[in-house]
Amino acid sequence: MSITKPSRAKVDANTSEGAPSIELQADVWLQVNGEKFGGTQRIALLAAVAECGSITQAAKNIHMSYKAAWDAIEQMNNLAGEPLLERATGGKGGGGTRLTSRGQQLVDNFKLIEREHLAYIARLNQLSTGLADEMLLIKKMNMKTSIRNQYRGIVSHIKTGAVNDEIEIQIAGKQTLIAIITHDSTEELALSIGAEVFALVSASSVILMDANEEAKLSARNRLTGKITRIQTGAVNTDISIALTGGAVLSAVITNESCEEMGLKKGQKVTGLFKASAVILGVPA
Repeated sequence: MSITKPSRAKVDANTSEGAPSIELQADVWLQVNGEKFGGTQRIALLAAVAECGSITQAAKNIHMSYKAAWDAIEQMNNLAGEPLLERATGGKGGGGTRLTSRGQQLVDNFKLIEREHLAYIARLNQLSTGLADEMLLIKKMNMKTSIRNQYRGIVSHIKTGAVNDEIEIQIAGKQTLIAIITHDSTEELALSIGAEVFALVSASSVILMDANEEAKLSARNRLTGKITRIQTGAVNTDISIALTGGAVLSAVITNESCEEMGLKKGQKVTGLFKASAVILGVPA
């Protein structure tokens, strides 16, 4: 006989004051040679028989039909290889049903196992602090898009206009992104100060310049870092730039531009892109 924890152990996330709370739950059941012997309900049936001395009354006590109770008992007897119940003679009412010594042992042992299992789940629950954040992050990471540059950030300022709004976003490394979106989009996304957003920027929208240059350009967004990868294709070159805070900026430029700028790994460059090139999204 083996004891199996089900793979259907579930995680419940309930929102309380804006912060999800996590509770781990799981059941225990027994298996005999790969066949499901029974779990909490079937053991409760045996315990009820021991208490009231009647299968009929035991089934009623645990809200199980009489037929289902008999089917369960027959299956447990077959799998156990020996009777778990026996008829009792004499006594009040002329007899009844009681557990065999093997049946009582099974009930006692299962209750002990269940107590240990509940204690184990309780310990896991103590470790579940922050699990909601990890689940949310995994969900966010499952977002699929062809846009390479994706940054998680917090809205730090909103400048409202008649048609378009200017959204300022703080991303990793204390860097700032500016996005220009329509006022309708701001309302549809329910953007507000402190809201979490995703900023997406196409690699083809990024213009590169040497970080030491001080040219005056209209592009609002400027992210500086060191080149970590240069992959040359037939027409274009794919550049990866490591930013402060661990983020990466990808840029796609022509091979000619890469050669003219003399770009190489380790070189410090600045990636520029317009505020209108930034697409915003919010967690579902």
